[in-house]
Amino acid sequence: MASKVLMPSLNLNNVTFPGDNKTQSHSFGQVSFPNKTGVSSSRQSVITRSCAVAVKPAAPMATSTAKPATSYTLSHLWREVQGSNNWENLLEPLDPLLRNEIIRYGEFVAACYKAFNLDSSSKRYLNCKYGKKNMLKEVGMENSGYEVSKYIYATPDVNIPIQNGATCGRWIGYVAVSSDEAVKRIGRRDLLITFRGTVTNHEWVANFMSSLTPARLDPHNPRPQVKVESGFLSLYTSEEADSKFGLESCRQQLLSEVSRLLNKYKGEELSITLAGHSMGSALALLLAYDIAELGLNRTDTNHQDQIPITVFSFGGPRVGNSRFKQRCEELGVKVLRIANVNDPITKLPGVFFNENLRVLGGRYELPWSCSCYAHVGVELALDFFNVQNPSCVHDLETYISLLRWPKRSVHSKIDENDGVDLWNRARDFLSTAQNFYICLPWIGAAIDIVNMVQSQNLS
Repeated sequence: MASKVLMPSLNLNNVTFPGDNKTQSHSFGQVSFPNKTGVSSSRQSVITRSCAVAVKPAAPMATSTAKPATSYTLSHLWREVQGSNNWENLLEPLDPLLRNEIIRYGEFVAACYKAFNLDSSSKRYLNCKYGKKNMLKEVGMENSGYEVSKYIYATPDVNIPIQNGATCGRWIGYVAVSSDEAVKRIGRRDLLITFRGTVTNHEWVANFMSSLTPARLDPHNPRPQVKVESGFLSLYTSEEADSKFGLESCRQQLLSEVSRLLNKYKGEELSITLAGHSMGSALALLLAYDIAELGLNRTDTNHQDQIPITVFSFGGPRVGNSRFKQRCEELGVKVLRIANVNDPITKLPGVFFNENLRVLGGRYELPWSCSCYAHVGVELALDFFNVQNPSCVHDLETYISLLRWPKRSVHSKIDENDGVDLWNRARDFLSTAQNFYICLPWIGAAIDIVNMVQSQNLS
């Protein structure tokens, strides 16, 4: 059963939270749109009530005999930190080693935003600003101990033209490998794949293609009952043959690079780590499932020994149905979902039809449960909200800041222009979907809400 550990209350100025006697304030579910530099804005006054830790096991777990991670270095306990025991005894309270690893992988994801070029006048528009050799250095992570081996591009399967007839393909993340020096510190050769979240309007439109469709990623066993969200699947599998990059699908690029690296470092102690924020979390989970389903992480002919696959999901949505969740568990894919309880994106898709739709106290699934969305893995629940800047509930930098300083709020100057820019971008996205006849009946109401809230903020 899930349980929570609440840390001490912090500054509650102008904020009400679940459980308070005051009337609870609500956001309208806005998300943070990066500014033109591509960096997720963290210039908000983040007021937190608590950092709550909730454990929601993905499957029944055997009793762990491992000692607390604080007694060992990461090189000794990396398998447990990567979820070999479903993070049992590491979440209540949150173990310092695990906390540091979550923050470390969060920073690798944040690098995607910092390096993403959103300057429409630039020749590298919708691509990474830097070359692979210098990217981590340019974003302030030159001492990370990892080397970027490949950039990953993706395109949504949505017929929406963009400026100057440019390609819809855009930089979505990167693959990196731990250096020899880092291997000594972390205990294994780590193959890291990171994905940024949604930034452009076209990606938002793809995200809202909310319908379940069979994944069918294994040609030898399609498993039609294993279904995933169609928009995420299109981002993962769509090709763009006429791209100036000669793009294969995101999936083909990733599977090719993962296979190459696994062959290159064959015989070493290895781990495969995937990390993403928002939409990037969905792509990370799809790739993790794909690798495991195809057996790329199996190291012997008997399929007994496997390279561990771990997903660190920040503010991630649901990706598939209950059969997808079950299959991920069978394949040994470990998922740690870091989720703000006030983040609306973590409730999507499947706001009403989800893993909680059960009867008789949650013991039995309904006959149509296979058609419901379900979260995969173990949840580490955070609890933060700022009534003045509701967009912070989904901001990656806020997630990382709260993990880094769980017992105090993060204060910084609020830039009023950021708030104006957020609402303008939200309206632009909704208008784009409306103009291209995306059939979402709530779009008109959402535009009205954006206009109303912005007018109140500016008054």
